[in-house]
Amino acid sequence: MSLGMKAQTTAPVCAFFSLEKVVKAMPDYAIAQRNINELQAKYDEETKRSEDEFNKKYEEFIDVQNELAPSIRNKRQAELKDMIEKNVAFKAESVKLMQQASAEAMQPLREKVGAALSKLAAEKGYIFVLNTDNDAVPYINPSAGEDITDTLINALR
Repeated sequence: MSLGMKAQTTAPVCAFFSLEKVVKAMPDYAIAQRNINELQAKYDEETKRSEDEFNKKYEEFIDVQNELAPSIRNKRQAELKDMIEKNVAFKAESVKLMQQASAEAMQPLREKVGAALSKLAAEKGYIFVLNTDNDAVPYINPSAGEDITDTLINALR
């Protein structure tokens, strides 16, 4: 019994770290973030182009709507409505695609962290390691666990 208690007092059995801090400190993070930002800029540019196109057609319609025959006016209104629906659908799809692209860009970094974490945990003999991001672990007694955030950052450089 005293042997088990002695082991607990000399080395923590658990560790904790911030995945977000570790990932952001990795050299590959800047590259992944730049690629995500470039893709976002392309989606933003296309969204703006579509909105500008709609606004131009809408203004043209407003200027001539009283002069149009009812069937032509209805046709143009339907075209404008269709443009709005397509723009809304594109925005929703671009949000979904950006989330997917971001997850895919970060996956290799998370895998590198996972590999380094597994190696470190095995070397140190941790029973478990907690990720403290998003207030998942509001309190950890420092004498019962070890913060390995900086150790992981250094191992991944």
